[in-house]
Amino acid sequence: MLRRLYDWTMEKAAHRHAPGWLALFAFVEASFFPVPPHPLLGLMCLAEPKRAIRFAAIATIASVMGGLLGYAIGYALYDAIGEQLLSWLGLTESFPKAACYLREYGVEILIVKGATPIPFKLLTITAGFIAMPLVPFILASLVSRSISFMIVGVLFRLFGAPIKRFVDKYLAWVTAGFVVLVVAGFLALALLGGGDEASDTCSHVTSMEQI
Repeated sequence: MLRRLYDWTMEKAAHRHAPGWLALFAFVEASFFPVPPHPLLGLMCLAEPKRAIRFAAIATIASVMGGLLGYAIGYALYDAIGEQLLSWLGLTESFPKAACYLREYGVEILIVKGATPIPFKLLTITAGFIAMPLVPFILASLVSRSISFMIVGVLFRLFGAPIKRFVDKYLAWVTAGFVVLVVAGFLALALLGGGDEASDTCSHVTSMEQI
């Protein structure tokens, strides 16, 4: 069954409309959608390694455009929909911390955090809410999203064919290894986050009044 699901997914990832779906996922994820586009990007690059950089560029540009929508929500529509949106995404408690980080570090924190598993939509909405200057926001978003997506594109462009042959041959082992890595990654992030919390002023912020 795993093999049939893999073959079906590869077929869809290589479909002529797949780039459009990738752009849509990258756009909405940067502003309000909870599911990141990275799995779709990875599958598309795996299905067609020679187009991997093109796919990564599509995801990067669409994500930056979606980030502008997130910025607009935070800047002009926070009371109308932004607050409810953050609540739906489970990011209400993280919002004051994100505002603190962006005010303290500005572009630097957007670049660093935008290239990590921290939800990019949280940063875009928060940047709009605190009225971060638009041009630095766009440039920082372009850098952070390029880091996040282009690494995938370049790696698959350089090593995609051998990787695909390996996955085709050892699909079950690759699937198990991926699950282990995901779990280990979340545990590492939790441990690192806990270690920084004691010395980080913004980590103790729980409301906008504290900023």
